[in-house]
Amino acid sequence: MANASAIFESLGANVEQLPLLWLAAPVSGLVIQPLVGYWSDRTQLSVGRRRPYFLIGAILSSLALVLMPNASALWVAAGALWLLDAATNVTMTPFRSFVADLVPEHQHTAAFSIQSIAVGLGAVVASALPWFIARILPAAATEEAIPPPVKLAFYFGAIAFTTSVIWTIVFSSKPFLAQGMEPDTPNHFASDVKSAIATMPPIMRQLAWVQCFSWLGMFCVFLYFPPAVAHNIFGATTQGTALYAAGIEWAGLCMALYNLVCCGMAFLLPSLTHRFSKPVTHGFCLFCGALGLGTLGFVHDQYWLLLPMIGIGIAFSSMLSLPYAMLMSGLPSDKTCLYTGIFNCFIVIPEIVAALGLGWFMGAFLAGDRLSVVILGGVFMAIGAVLSLRVNQPASTIDQA
Repeated sequence: MANASAIFESLGANVEQLPLLWLAAPVSGLVIQPLVGYWSDRTQLSVGRRRPYFLIGAILSSLALVLMPNASALWVAAGALWLLDAATNVTMTPFRSFVADLVPEHQHTAAFSIQSIAVGLGAVVASALPWFIARILPAAATEEAIPPPVKLAFYFGAIAFTTSVIWTIVFSSKPFLAQGMEPDTPNHFASDVKSAIATMPPIMRQLAWVQCFSWLGMFCVFLYFPPAVAHNIFGATTQGTALYAAGIEWAGLCMALYNLVCCGMAFLLPSLTHRFSKPVTHGFCLFCGALGLGTLGFVHDQYWLLLPMIGIGIAFSSMLSLPYAMLMSGLPSDKTCLYTGIFNCFIVIPEIVAALGLGWFMGAFLAGDRLSVVILGGVFMAIGAVLSLRVNQPASTIDQA
């Protein structure tokens, strides 16, 4: 998804339009995530209550991955991004609860860390693929508005997405289905979500603010980092040039590095939470990310650009695992997916804020400089780090650590 902004620019979007083109996806996510969580908790099929959503989301996501790099118009690419984000939500919302279904509470941190490793490994391959393919097919790298290496990377992603989900469906064990969760009528959805929001556990309310600021910082990276590298570091002035393509490929390599760090850091998180507690560990990791984003303003060489990726990778590893490890122990077992869907809305809300405000803010106060927006993401992540230190762990979670 980080290559979406580069695709939009290649199809003629200006820098202020980029956030708005991301808007439809998070708006739909506000509805899709609680709805999928609600129905997943109530699904009773022989294959389990999570697997049908894995498969449906994977098929739709793969279709979007094939469609997006072949879009001939900006609105088609934006629609493909909307489908990709919505379908990914259908798959990933139950995935968090699937871990809690399978794993006892005292192993939640380790389990979510393993999930973080898997996400990181996939992201390493996905981020590095355009650069790697360009080394194999250098002559074809800039013949089209959307470089062939980017297209091929999307195709590989579609195959990997569907294959890995089918593997999970076939080979994972079937968790126990909570009793008393009969399929409900649609009329109860709104009232049940309203009740769940009103009765959110205290730790979920505290983590919501941490999620909002930390993910707002990360969305600054997703939205503007690849174009910022192409324009600010490589000096590209227009899209569709060899210099622009080289910058986008190098940005992918940088993102592969921070995802590789994400994988490595996931191995250390269980021992760190045992020593320092989850909120403190998460705050430290977010501070590392803020430091990495902040130092980008002092980088003018493509190779030095790799160093700040270490801090971003440390933060990203924690963001994918520790908030969920802190959250799950405080949720009722028959509503874990509903609450996970609501909790994920605190990732979606900052994405909407970014889509509505970042383009205007950049044009009004940052002279249209993409790299300045990425650095601003470090400020948001630092706020999330401070808020994480104020999270109070439930007693059971402290005992787990």
